[in-house]
Amino acid sequence: MGVRGLQGFVGSACPHICTVADFRELAGRHRSRHPGSTPTLVVDAMCCLRYWYTPESWVCGGQWREYFSALREFVRAFATAGIKLVFFFDGTVEQHKRDVWVKRRLKNNREIARVFHHVKSRREQPGRSMFFIPSGLAIFTRFALKSLGQETLCSLQEADYEVASYGLRHHCLGILGEDTDYLIYNTCPYFSISEFCLETLKTVMLCRDKLCESLDLHLTDLPLLSCLLGNDIVPEGVFESFRYRCLCAYTSVKGNADRKGSVILAVADHIAKVLRLHRGQKRLEDMLPLGPHRALFYKGMASYLLPGQNSPWFFQKPQGVAALDKQVAFVCPDPGSQQEVPASTEPESQQGVLVSTDSAPRQDTATCADLASKQGAPLSSDLESKQEVPTCTDPDSQREMPVSADAGSKQETPMSIDPAAEQDIAACAGPCPKPEVLACADLEPMQGIPACADPASVQNLPAGADPELEPEAPVKQADFMGMDPEVKQQALVADPDILEVCRRPPVPSVCLSGYRRARCWVCPGAGKQVARTRHVRAETYLVYNIMSGGEIECSNTLEDALDQALPSQAFVFRPVRQRVYSLLLGPGADGARTCPAVKEWFVYAGNPLKQPDLVRPLPISIPGGMPSLRSLWLDQGPQVEAQRLDALLACFDLSSAREELQAVEGPFQALCCLLMYLFVQVDTLCLEDLHAFIAQALCLPGKSTVQLEDLEPDYIDSRAVQLGSLLVRGLTTLVLVNGACGSPWLLSDLMPWNVFDGKLFHQKYLQAEKGYSVEALLEQNRSRLSRFQALKSAVCKACAQENRRISSRQPWRSHHTGRWGRQESSSHRTSSGHSRSSTGQSWREQGSRQYESDPRRRHSGSSGWSN
Repeated sequence: MGVRGLQGFVGSACPHICTVADFRELAGRHRSRHPGSTPTLVVDAMCCLRYWYTPESWVCGGQWREYFSALREFVRAFATAGIKLVFFFDGTVEQHKRDVWVKRRLKNNREIARVFHHVKSRREQPGRSMFFIPSGLAIFTRFALKSLGQETLCSLQEADYEVASYGLRHHCLGILGEDTDYLIYNTCPYFSISEFCLETLKTVMLCRDKLCESLDLHLTDLPLLSCLLGNDIVPEGVFESFRYRCLCAYTSVKGNADRKGSVILAVADHIAKVLRLHRGQKRLEDMLPLGPHRALFYKGMASYLLPGQNSPWFFQKPQGVAALDKQVAFVCPDPGSQQEVPASTEPESQQGVLVSTDSAPRQDTATCADLASKQGAPLSSDLESKQEVPTCTDPDSQREMPVSADAGSKQETPMSIDPAAEQDIAACAGPCPKPEVLACADLEPMQGIPACADPASVQNLPAGADPELEPEAPVKQADFMGMDPEVKQQALVADPDILEVCRRPPVPSVCLSGYRRARCWVCPGAGKQVARTRHVRAETYLVYNIMSGGEIECSNTLEDALDQALPSQAFVFRPVRQRVYSLLLGPGADGARTCPAVKEWFVYAGNPLKQPDLVRPLPISIPGGMPSLRSLWLDQGPQVEAQRLDALLACFDLSSAREELQAVEGPFQALCCLLMYLFVQVDTLCLEDLHAFIAQALCLPGKSTVQLEDLEPDYIDSRAVQLGSLLVRGLTTLVLVNGACGSPWLLSDLMPWNVFDGKLFHQKYLQAEKGYSVEALLEQNRSRLSRFQALKSAVCKACAQENRRISSRQPWRSHHTGRWGRQESSSHRTSSGHSRSSTGQSWREQGSRQYESDPRRRHSGSSGWSN
């Protein structure tokens, strides 16, 4: 993560930029200088997961009760010090970072293979050096923090950008994380989570001012340094030869043989003594070997510019800036050379796009000076004066940070515009408000929008919103003339009932048409507005990603690639996701339109992740007919509640099991639903597995955190490891379905700390394998026996309806070698369901063609699906 080599350089060559910081002292100083203001620390949660997960056991599926307690202690420590925490989670993977994401997932696959080799050879958990975070940790952490009363946000773009932007705009004490990109952003101070001590509330602050002093650079030079060294946007190899030439010139003068540290010093020296000397006289592409990577380089540079900021490396002439509908377009310093203008090739690029303004200016185009005056940061024609812009490197100097005057005034936030996105915006049906920046950092105007409220009732519009905007027009085919054919096809499948809400008085503050990254998959409506709001507030999982871009991802799961007996969770829960796609992206009222395929980036053995799986929705049959999302999400009443549950069960293809589920005690209905689905789908699950799953869930409420911590399974079984991860991934799928269906079940019933514990399950699994009686599994507690029988009966009945008999473990199990999806994937995979007629056919063969859908198929120990 972050800038290549910078973390090691700071630790070895520039240790003086790291200073010990005491959060209690910083908070007290902040309160004395800013009376009435609450000191706030913005936390990059994704960087902190492995530091928060303190339980010793991690391979069994997760010690969720212990983890929840650790989070509670973390929050309590800051609350005691009077410090507010704001947590950010990654809500999407940007297209320009997909390659980096894939490389990390493939690297994780190799690490997981080592973990299973250790478990199978030694029957014990590996040491902390091989630690791998439990599956679903990031997903459930956001819900844990929300249940602890914390402000938790999910990003709409790259999380580090929104974290840095939020910290700058809200005058935060600093950013707590572990990403050297925070040394590059010109934002509030950056604190390391890896050096954090909870007992003392002390950590290390990395000072970017001291870094600049050590490298003889200005703050505005840091993005350039980052791109020349390599980061998550600009690959390290792009400027490898350039860095070598810089190193040769630097070492010939300095005589320094320390190559690792010298590379950074050499590049910084070249920036300070060569590039800056010609800045304003030559273009960067004339001074650097950009070649075919010009657009990528400028995109990386621009990715570090926060709202209200600019760069002297871009703004070399005052006329090189144009404001388009409250957005800033970075342009080439030579306005007469359009062909030389670097432009992003990614239509979804969010902000680092360089466009030409050789055509006549728009009617609403403003000058750069006008824009600067709005921001309260006067633009100087003296390029060298830009390094004098004050920055908050000391927590107490935050009054002088160059920020927008009004955190809620989105119309004053500059940004760049993507020409392709501009066309998409224009193609959307109905009049929409002018494009404006709307990221997680800009949430204040949205706080008054209740999650299930009718958007027409929203009163808190942002400054600059036009109350006279006309309601959006109904969606017609003619409205999409000129739209990209693929987008046009996808836009036409929008549920008319959802778009109907959009015809009510619009909510400009949350209209997606102006969102700078989203290339609208379907025309924005209130349904997507609600999905977006819930996504930002971390109330749902993947729903907004499906509706806004038709592309989702799932990271690594602890699965043994060499074990052919159990299917990958990616395939086990795919039919559920396919029905969710049908629910969210269903055909129009005439029923003639088909849903587009959803791009799935799911990690499983044999998947090289060179491109996504194209997964088509499965038909979904809901008693009473398909409800509108408007009804599921916004309406209230007993009838709607019943409809929501019907929709959820239909997604799991368990509508016929509703009566059995209702006989189960409330808190365990969600778990029972999941077990029903798993045992119907996966034939290799046996009666002992069912007993272990149920017994651990019933015994968990009676155990304290200390008791769970003291549990020690006799040994670690690799199959039990996979089963634990499979159940947790099932819980994340339940969260997805529950959110898509309007939340018929309480989120607390879906949280693992209430229904699952890794070591406890492992203990019950080993006991069941040894033939322990049900009474022994339930620890001789007779009050649990009736609930055990009710849960077991419900699961067995659901399986019987599908002619699935749950048997005890048999000797032939060890000879089963088939596994759905455990082979090399075809170069281009399209899934639309699975036909019983293809029994015995491998997934690779099925993935290369179209076939009829049959949601009743299930996985057996052979290479295909059995009847």
